[in-house]
Amino acid sequence: MKILLIEDEPKVSAFIRRGLEEAQFDVEVAYDGYYGRQLALVNPYDLIILDVILPVLNGIEVLQAIRAQDQHIPVLMLTALGTTADKLKGFNEGADDYLVKPFDFSELLARVRVLTRRRGLETKGATLMIDDLILDSMAKTVTRSGRPIRLTAREFSLLELFMRHKGRVLSRAEIAENSWEDALDSGSNVIDVYVNYLRNKVDKGFDRKLIHTVVGMGYTMREEAP
Repeated sequence: MKILLIEDEPKVSAFIRRGLEEAQFDVEVAYDGYYGRQLALVNPYDLIILDVILPVLNGIEVLQAIRAQDQHIPVLMLTALGTTADKLKGFNEGADDYLVKPFDFSELLARVRVLTRRRGLETKGATLMIDDLILDSMAKTVTRSGRPIRLTAREFSLLELFMRHKGRVLSRAEIAENSWEDALDSGSNVIDVYVNYLRNKVDKGFDRKLIHTVVGMGYTMREEAP
């Protein structure tokens, strides 16, 4: 598995690189956002680890460039910016996970393994359907009544989780565990915000609502008569 690490602090990048190489990952390092963006756009990687505060181009600008070209490559934000607003911005731009500095390397390694394992696995049951909503997990496309729905990587992951658990009530803790790799603080409203994002794209303008709130329990996805 090949990883691109975009991190401008030499001691931090050396520490991460050494640990990942000991875990049998192939690591390439970029020390500024411009060079990191160039590498990310021209070379194939299984994962990108991306700082936010970088010289030349910041991490959000790099992430935007990556997502404009590739919606599938996993991106793990690794930064000292740890507020809920910071995390929301990262997830909204397409980050798959978010780890705040300072961090334990064992936690970083666990998250790296989750993301690269997900990347390497062939998805079974590629096409999911609920009512007139169709999700193709291999092509990374979503349509409803034949109309394409454009989702961020985070929104797509959340929708796929709901569709694979059709009719089951998922608690916020379960959603965090399965879609956010425990990157959220206790009591964070990030999940609620993203469910609302998803509703606006999947349900708005349709008589039949598919995403439902179960008060005090969580969320579920099911068909409902108009």
